[in-house]
Amino acid sequence: MSERSTFIRFVLSGVLTLVGLLLPAGTATATGPQPSKRSVAGASAEPAPSPRISSGIPSGHRPVPHRPVRHRTTRHRTTGLWATRHRTTGHRALGRSLGGRTFSGDGFDTCRAPDLATMDAWRAHSSYRAVGIYFGGRARACTTQTQLTPDWVRQTTASGWSLLPIYVGSQSPCVTGSNKNPYLIDTRDPAAHGASEGADAVRAAGALGLSPGSALYFDMESYDIRDASCKAATLAYIQAWDRQLSAAGYLSGFYSSADSGVAHLESARRAGAADLPDAIWYARWGVSASLVNEPSLAAAAWTPHARIHQYHGSVSETHGGKSLSIDRDLIDAPVAVVG
Repeated sequence: MSERSTFIRFVLSGVLTLVGLLLPAGTATATGPQPSKRSVAGASAEPAPSPRISSGIPSGHRPVPHRPVRHRTTRHRTTGLWATRHRTTGHRALGRSLGGRTFSGDGFDTCRAPDLATMDAWRAHSSYRAVGIYFGGRARACTTQTQLTPDWVRQTTASGWSLLPIYVGSQSPCVTGSNKNPYLIDTRDPAAHGASEGADAVRAAGALGLSPGSALYFDMESYDIRDASCKAATLAYIQAWDRQLSAAGYLSGFYSSADSGVAHLESARRAGAADLPDAIWYARWGVSASLVNEPSLAAAAWTPHARIHQYHGSVSETHGGKSLSIDRDLIDAPVAVVG
């Protein structure tokens, strides 16, 4: 190198040293130097976050959101209490929200309410502890119910009986029994018809002292479920009847043949229909009594505490010297609330 080059290098070195003395050294903060960012495949890599309490979910996995059971919550217009209806099972959650109560065990239904002496004899000498009572409806076969009074209701429940109130309203337009033909659902407006008879059921129940929270069971005799328009009218009627009971604080039940009305409602439940009954009462005779092996129902449908199996019909039994013609039932379902 030449002496001139050496001199120039000396001068430049001195200038750089002076600049270093005058300017601040870096941009450090009170918390120390910031980590550098790196670009990986064109993406900016942020510094790792501070450690957190583990959620149990592996890094890089997003949790699957919880999907609650679909349900409808309704409020009783008079009491202000709430009940929840589960779409997957087909019924509202039973319990104290509406004062509902359930019964599990042996029961029977008979066309006319027996006298108190017969009820006492059967209570003492049989395994039956629940009885179906036909309390209303224009298609009811036994319209004369001499024994069925508010006092009878109070005395039988006080002695330990549970009651299953049955309402025989208008029947499906394609009902198979000719004796029910005069009492068909009005197909011009089945929903209005169902709402009207639902209101009638509520009035009749109240007159007997059956309080809100009671289950009222609609008796729909066997009908042709191959008839699409008939099925649609029947379902619209039952949904409206159900809504009317729910608005008044009552639970709704539905009785029918297992291969007819019950199969129809199960199909509607699977299709996601709203306003279906809270409890199902299926008639299948000539088989062992069972609340879990009914082929027309999915295993989870109308459970828990929402099924009745009528497994034998029109049989005569005598207990304590008192005879009745009855249908036999196995029950795990809501019953009447009295008082």
